Amino acid sequence: MTDDLTRLTAAQLSAGLRAGEYSSADVTRAHLDRIEQTDTALGSFITVTPEQALSTATDVDRRRAAGEELHPYAGVPVSVKDVVVTDGVRTTAASKILEDWVPPYDATISSRIKAAGLPVLGKTNMDEFAMGSTTEHSAFGPTRNPWDTTTVPGGSSGGAAASAAAFQAPLAVGTDTGGSVRQPAAFTGTVGVKPTYGSISRYGIIAMASSLDQVGPMGRTVADAAALHQLLAGHDPKDSTSLTDAVPDFLAAVEAGARDGSLTGKRLGVVNQLSGDGYDAGVQAAFTAALDLARDAGAEIVEVDLPSLSYALDAYYLIMPSEVSSNLARYDGMRFGLRVEPESGPVTAETVMAATRAAGFGAEVKRRILLGTYALSAGYYDAYYGSAQKVRTLVQRDFAAAFEKADVLVTPTAPTTALPFGTEDDADPMALYLGDAATIPANLAGIPGMSLPAGLAGGMPVGLQLLAPAREDARLYEVGARLEALVTNANGAPVWAGVPTEYAAPAASTTTSA
Repeated sequence: MTDDLTRLTAAQLSAGLRAGEYSSADVTRAHLDRIEQTDTALGSFITVTPEQALSTATDVDRRRAAGEELHPYAGVPVSVKDVVVTDGVRTTAASKILEDWVPPYDATISSRIKAAGLPVLGKTNMDEFAMGSTTEHSAFGPTRNPWDTTTVPGGSSGGAAASAAAFQAPLAVGTDTGGSVRQPAAFTGTVGVKPTYGSISRYGIIAMASSLDQVGPMGRTVADAAALHQLLAGHDPKDSTSLTDAVPDFLAAVEAGARDGSLTGKRLGVVNQLSGDGYDAGVQAAFTAALDLARDAGAEIVEVDLPSLSYALDAYYLIMPSEVSSNLARYDGMRFGLRVEPESGPVTAETVMAATRAAGFGAEVKRRILLGTYALSAGYYDAYYGSAQKVRTLVQRDFAAAFEKADVLVTPTAPTTALPFGTEDDADPMALYLGDAATIPANLAGIPGMSLPAGLAGGMPVGLQLLAPAREDARLYEVGARLEALVTNANGAPVWAGVPTEYAAPAASTTTSA
């Protein structure tokens, strides 16, 4: 039964739970067993929470047996990225500086997950403070890609993506600042969505770059991502950037896309600056094949230009580290988290702060803090940060013009398939930053984006990215569901069904219980 339950989608589990085919305790225990069997090799989790998860599951079973009206996905387990604050459960952001921090409160999305009755299996691994694209920048060891454990799962939500791909969790919560949900989804053959900025509350999300950060749902299907998005979205007065709009019916959009046998009337815009040169041949071939399927299904394929994208990466790598520098100033060794006193000399606020930050932050975090502090320094603010914000406005204008020609824009999610381990050590940091060229623009513009599996290249998953105008997330789900069905039918099975179920090359375990 364990294998059967872990390989069901969240939608299938929801239907089976409501029909009484199995209990939430059975489902949760099956996934906890799967984590125990596989996570030494994969390192998806920093902290596993079996007692809390089974307690929630048992409570859901009791309430369902009593005839209470529950959330449709009550009892379906979920994993949560370790940047999401959870009351009473260690929350680390994968950093030594928060290694033993146990928060006294819940993030808004943690509260919503609890209120809906979803058992939280644990906190997933990530790049430290969400800074990275491989999940190698974690103080708790790397996460490995379930498709090939010699490759990375992407980042920074690599643990979340791996947990979904490896059948450890049917649903996963990630965060996306420059592609940190979509790129791991592409590398692991899963679905990841970056919602419209402000669609999901950021209250209780450990901040990296506040004007770019966005919580995003992950799963193995478009419908599962839509269901989690529906649960998490909605106005939150605790978040000043939270949208007050009514939440669209994302599941209805998925059903409409799956029900409609064609893409007739849909205009798919191919972004000239985000395909072709710089993309691996296998990635480009899978992308072209997906476009051919869409064209055969009636879609109109049009070319669009976003000329400002030539400056977007540069602007992002000024705005993001500037906000990192500001947000991470709070980790000073005085109020919470790690405190390190100097080995010699006076113990002052300055020396404690210097010693704590030197010991607590990893190399990539330090690199971005230094870059951001320089960009914000006197005499450079207007030249760097100010100019980058002007480019951001140009990116937003170019997207607005593009969406007059197309309903959604389509690009490869990443220029390559999953990278081998050690790339971080061998490559110049800027070379790795270029891998986010297709995902970063959506964060600069605040628009929604989705990555879904487009096929395989060299036996590894390739992601197809969809982009829509702000507040048109439902459009992504409708078109995404149709494209998902086309790719599945062409391959004879969902792409994610091909992930191996046994894992070699075990890494040191990153898992603890709480």
